[in-house]
Amino acid sequence: MSAIDHLTTATIAEVAPLIERGDVSPVELTEAMLARIAALDSKIGSYLLVTDTLAMSQAKAAEAEINAGRYRGPLHGIPIALKDLINTENIPTTCASTILHDFKPGYDAAVVERLNAAGAITLGKLNLTEFALYGYHPEFEPPHNPWKLDHWAGVSSSGSGAATAASLCFASLGTDTGGSIRFPSAACGIVGIKATFGKVSRFGVFPLSDTLDHIGPMARCVADAATMLEVLEGRDPRDGSTRTDPPSDYTAALVGGCKGLRIGVDRIYCTTDTDPLMSDAMFAALELMTDNGATVVELNAPEIADAAERWLDVCAVDALLAHQNLYPKHADDYGPVFRALLEYGATVSAVDYARATRQRQATRALIDEQLEGIDVVVCPAMPEPAGPQTDPQAVMPVDTFPALVRYSAPTNVSGHPSITIPNGFTPQGLPTAMQFIGRHGDEATIIRAGAAYEQLTDWHTRRPPL
Repeated sequence: MSAIDHLTTATIAEVAPLIERGDVSPVELTEAMLARIAALDSKIGSYLLVTDTLAMSQAKAAEAEINAGRYRGPLHGIPIALKDLINTENIPTTCASTILHDFKPGYDAAVVERLNAAGAITLGKLNLTEFALYGYHPEFEPPHNPWKLDHWAGVSSSGSGAATAASLCFASLGTDTGGSIRFPSAACGIVGIKATFGKVSRFGVFPLSDTLDHIGPMARCVADAATMLEVLEGRDPRDGSTRTDPPSDYTAALVGGCKGLRIGVDRIYCTTDTDPLMSDAMFAALELMTDNGATVVELNAPEIADAAERWLDVCAVDALLAHQNLYPKHADDYGPVFRALLEYGATVSAVDYARATRQRQATRALIDEQLEGIDVVVCPAMPEPAGPQTDPQAVMPVDTFPALVRYSAPTNVSGHPSITIPNGFTPQGLPTAMQFIGRHGDEATIIRAGAAYEQLTDWHTRRPPL
């Protein structure tokens, strides 16, 4: 056992100062993390590909730079991992589909460029649902929830959630079209940030829905997720949707605390079609925050859930466009779930899509209105805790989608930012979680809210019993 094996379960905030001072070697830390992956991932299944040669090369380069006094910042020498729909130059990027099993992109995605510039180390490519929907291709095994191995690890960024929770990387990247950062973060008990639409460039990331997709960090604490987001965000002319916000420094937000924080909550919305284990954990968290200086403002707009009714129409049509060079030419090569999405997309009429567009405008205006006079809106991260893993190729009936994405789809539709925070455990030992939603471009306030709650609890310090 290495002398630094114990650091593999630590946070970036804990390890980065040790690397900067030269107390911890990036090479030894990467070796320890690769050894942990080799020892544990056979029962988690979070990685599709471990890039050990690349990781060691990057670790040696980082160590040489740091020893020479050229420390780049808190991600320098930190081993992270990438969801396998994010392009990595000359490294397979499969989207967990046999259709792309031989695809090696000739360039890095924008987010990979930013991580490389920050000196981060890439451990490998993480498992996901086929093309980032909810089902797995028959030739790919779904990852397992580290807290209970026969349980669901979330939807498409499931490998990212499982690997981060199991300490098989210090942080990871996920994508979120209808909840795919929030569901795995909630299911696996970690922190995930779905930033404002356009905050992070999607250049070089295979789209599920070009108008709904978000990219964001998944980490073991708020500070780590905020550190990742600082590196990832920024204008990129290759992605015309990216914003021109000034560079962020989330340090002050991390210590803002509860005092004076105004939190909006719609109790009807947060309890309808929701397991009480999730809503009760959220209300207990609110009580703790009010005891420490926050103010709760009652809201009344349960119609926000209407966004979930139209989400699938947008997603399916956008996916059909993204796959126009693959479908229907390779229709038989898709797994049943993603093929069903494309087939459904072909049935959505122009009128249906126009109605969905109107709903998007209404949802955006509604959330903007809710945020007037308050800092954040709170709701559960998903309707129920992670359940047992079901048939990974089962096609969900169309009418079941709205209930599943009632807490996630509204902010994909509207583009508002949200942060997912663990807030307890069920009697079965599975995490519960909530999310804070903020104004467009105001990630600092949702980070403040998440950090304020995190500082009052120890949920984020717990690790799965692997």
